Amino acid sequence: MMHRVAAVLLAAACALPLPARALFDDELARSRIEALRKQVEATAKLVDERLAKLEDRRALVELASQIEALRAELARMRGQLEVLQNQADNADKRGKDLYVDIDTRLRKLEQAKEPAATDKPAADAAPAAETKAYEAALNQFKLGNYPLAISAFQGFLVTYPSSKLAPSAQYWIGNAYFAQRDYKQAMAAQQKVLAAWPDDAKAPDAMLNIASAQDALGDRRGAQKTLEGLLVKYPQSPAAASAKQRLTPGAKK
Repeated sequence: MMHRVAAVLLAAACALPLPARALFDDELARSRIEALRKQVEATAKLVDERLAKLEDRRALVELASQIEALRAELARMRGQLEVLQNQADNADKRGKDLYVDIDTRLRKLEQAKEPAATDKPAADAAPAAETKAYEAALNQFKLGNYPLAISAFQGFLVTYPSSKLAPSAQYWIGNAYFAQRDYKQAMAAQQKVLAAWPDDAKAPDAMLNIASAQDALGDRRGAQKTLEGLLVKYPQSPAAASAKQRLTPGAKK
């Protein structure tokens, strides 16, 4: 029976005119092409979507890598900051300790109403104008007006270069710089005391101030050498007693 149906259909197809058969084949081809085109488009869309997801993943991987690198750099910078902060705190503590020491000495001088015991005879021997100018500059220092004190003492030295108070004036210039934490200028000012008036009573104090400035700058070895030199050069001075206290037992000679 099935063979008969197939034969009938085949006969019918063969009986169709040639244009009709061509039209049938063309429509079938077009249908297949359209189906294939839709399949290609769907496949291309799927590929594009997968590529986009892959690119997003790559971008996320790169972003995660960059974030991790930034975190590592931030941790490194924080570590450096902690080290620098610790160094700054230590330096600030040393500077405060040294400043307390010099401030204590200054208070003793204020109580005596003279910068040092040796200044009184010098002031008495100096003319009234010199004494007045010197005391005016010293008052600026006591008030904490350190820039004005420096200018006033420098003016005093220009006006009275041969005054008996000149070594003290130069010494207080160094102390004013030290009070402003300008340790290099403080050392330079005190070096002038040692160079111009090495036998003056202010010379040992000038060396002590130099050692304090060196210590504040972190030059502990230089400070130790200065203190040891102070003990050798001015062993009987009050400054030598302070030097002995600052030197460690193993550093004494």
